[in-house]
Amino acid sequence: MEEYKEAGFFKRFYRFFELQDFKLSSRSEFVELIVYSLASFLIPFAFHQQIFVGATVNMLLVLAALNLRGIKLLPVILFPSLGVIAGGYLFGGFTIYLVYTLPFIWLGNALIVLAFKYFRLHKKQNFVLTLGIGAAVKTALLFSAAFVLVYFAIIPPAFLVAMGIFQLITALLGGTMAFAVQKIKNTLPKSL
Repeated sequence: MEEYKEAGFFKRFYRFFELQDFKLSSRSEFVELIVYSLASFLIPFAFHQQIFVGATVNMLLVLAALNLRGIKLLPVILFPSLGVIAGGYLFGGFTIYLVYTLPFIWLGNALIVLAFKYFRLHKKQNFVLTLGIGAAVKTALLFSAAFVLVYFAIIPPAFLVAMGIFQLITALLGGTMAFAVQKIKNTLPKSL
């Protein structure tokens, strides 16, 4: 831990993203990367309910934060919204407006991942507190961005609900599902 504190900012920042709930073999981490990435992109094609899609995506984001390191987090952060746009089902005729929110969605996804890397893995805070902070920060960012975009008539007002209360609900549901999955994973042999 002392070595961590003495390292320069960029080394500390890099090491922060290398934290995992438990050490995975390279093969296991690669398999999880593929599963989380494909699932996060394809879920919006298979299911068209925002609550289900959002909860599943948030579960994958939390699992990625706990299990993947470094650059391997990017596909899970970026792919879900690209899947929603490519599928075109979730927001129907409003899907095109999602393009304007992409940078904020990606940042929101990154924030929930960062919350778990920092509070759960680095600071060793309990899961519920970490989930509450991550969900609140992600929701606040997305709702604020949607509010500004609606104010300037860039996106329709319907996005305020989609980027507000739905984001909070789906983040909390997804985090709860991730907690259950991670508990099960922690009971499995680590050599898988």
